Amino acid sequence: MKSNWTVQDSLDQYLISRWGTPYFSINAKGHLTCDPTGKSESCIDLKELVDDLCLRGIQPPLLVRFNDILGSRVQVISESFRKSIREYGYKSTYRCVMPIKVNQQRHVVEELVRQGKPYGLGLESGSKPELLVAMALLDDADSLLLCNGYKDAEYIETALDAQRLGLKPFLILDRFAELPQIIAIAKRMNLVPHIGIRAKLSSKGKGRWADSSGDRSKFGLTAREIVEAVELLKKEDILGCLELLHFHIGSQITSIRAIKNAAREAAHLYCNLRRMGCVNLSHLDIGGGLAVDYDGSRSDFHSSMNYSTQEYANDIISTTQEICDENDMPHPTIVSESGRALVAHHAMLVFNVLGINEMVGNFKQALTAPIDDDHTVLHTIWEAYQSVVSKKNFQEAYNDILAAKEESVTLFSHGVIDLETKAKIDDLYWAACQAIQSAVSTESYIPEDLQGLNKNLSDTYYCNFSIFQSLPDSWAIGHLFPIAPLHRLDEQPTQEAIIADLSCDSDGKLDQFIDLQDVKPTIRLHHPSGKPYYLGAFLVGAYQEIMGDLHNLFGDTNAVHVSLRSDGKYRLDHVVQGDTVSEVLSYVEYDRLDLLKRIRNMAESAVREGHLTFEESARLMRRYEDGLSGYTYLEDID
Repeated sequence: MKSNWTVQDSLDQYLISRWGTPYFSINAKGHLTCDPTGKSESCIDLKELVDDLCLRGIQPPLLVRFNDILGSRVQVISESFRKSIREYGYKSTYRCVMPIKVNQQRHVVEELVRQGKPYGLGLESGSKPELLVAMALLDDADSLLLCNGYKDAEYIETALDAQRLGLKPFLILDRFAELPQIIAIAKRMNLVPHIGIRAKLSSKGKGRWADSSGDRSKFGLTAREIVEAVELLKKEDILGCLELLHFHIGSQITSIRAIKNAAREAAHLYCNLRRMGCVNLSHLDIGGGLAVDYDGSRSDFHSSMNYSTQEYANDIISTTQEICDENDMPHPTIVSESGRALVAHHAMLVFNVLGINEMVGNFKQALTAPIDDDHTVLHTIWEAYQSVVSKKNFQEAYNDILAAKEESVTLFSHGVIDLETKAKIDDLYWAACQAIQSAVSTESYIPEDLQGLNKNLSDTYYCNFSIFQSLPDSWAIGHLFPIAPLHRLDEQPTQEAIIADLSCDSDGKLDQFIDLQDVKPTIRLHHPSGKPYYLGAFLVGAYQEIMGDLHNLFGDTNAVHVSLRSDGKYRLDHVVQGDTVSEVLSYVEYDRLDLLKRIRNMAESAVREGHLTFEESARLMRRYEDGLSGYTYLEDID
């Protein structure tokens, strides 16, 4: 225990100054704060924000979206490229594009389009529904509309309709078979299409999604197919329609070397296509991949990145310029689809702790020495426990108590010892483990066998949310998100913990947490004080909500969109109510009125048989109706 715990200690404990800069910090009250502009103009006290929302009847779990962070992210990425263009003397421009698939929520996309207008932000669609959204939301003829994904005739016709509306859609070939279709439909519609080609680069990404590139990647044209596409366009006398070259080597690219290698290969491909007569080829789309440093380690670990946004822009611009100059080719407009880097920072999930299961209690007064009649295994584990207390060899003591514990399981299963004896052995085992953990925690070297004690002794904090709905990547691919309390950060957290959600699934827990060196199996949290205790999961704005599922029929959470006012205070721009039980049940084909009818018939039958009074029947029906109308999560936060 540290006698003078400070806010700085909490910043270090939860690595907030590493993953949270420039948006998140801690104030003098010990509350987490958000500076949505990232310019230290004004900060929102997150604990006070949650308290205000609860008073409005908007209860956790809830998703808080900071609209100003969206604007800040567009600015950071765009200005990084603008700075590189100025410093290197690059003779073209940069265009930022948001892939709708990363976060399809209407208010998010609308806010990005609005705040991205000064930078000419465009949209990318990978399906017909996304294309229909992009067409309606883009109101600037100069904004790019990139059309990726599998394309049938209807998709192509819709994209060309967007062109008739004054937009600039690029039909990007993900498969060679799409090109003859595009040519035929464009002729029939009497339009000259804007065509792009997605190339299968040999260069590989780095991280979980490295297989997005290479010979076995899902989309893209091989070198042979690119040559055939150029020949077909020449044959049709529309080679001038080829205006964009695209590649994508994966999401969350952790190493800058992979990005630079891909940019080099793509720049050579661009120059070769220009030499083949593609004189209107003017855009190089580098796809997504700009990573987010979720764990703050600034490394090439899968939840981090070993480069900055500025370094990313510098390497793309300098590499492209160098190769174009060597080949005496014009510099292309650089386009990026950095969806994760645009939206991850803007959203945080807030949930409250419902209860705690303490793995180990205070045994100091409860433990007593065995008597002569007790089984020898109880005497053995007592002696091992005493050796821990007297600070003898901890490794030897741990081996002894572990062997005694395992022997007790066998003895109990064969009826040799009774339940009370087994309970005493369990108490001694956990007390000894706790003493060993405490003793070795300050040692410079901890034996491998003892390194797992933190997790084995950790408490379980039961929390009001569903991992499967709100943090699906943490379950599906072991993705790490920063977790931290919203308050009490001027107090020392004392409990090693894992976090369990409301679902009945054993996978519904968080037991991997960010760390500078490696993944930690526990997180340090505060002991309950009898008042609401709020935790936040941060950087959850990319993919999480749209990929969430209905495990145990937990639906979408409440969501609020927050902006800074000119006086430095916050305002609620939008409140999106979470799913009610009736809404979630309707997704799986249950009808609210039918359910009510069935329960009412059962209640009437119970009344006739004397199992319910009229008053009890009425109360039961009211509770059932209230349940159908209520939030799918627990609503009592006290």
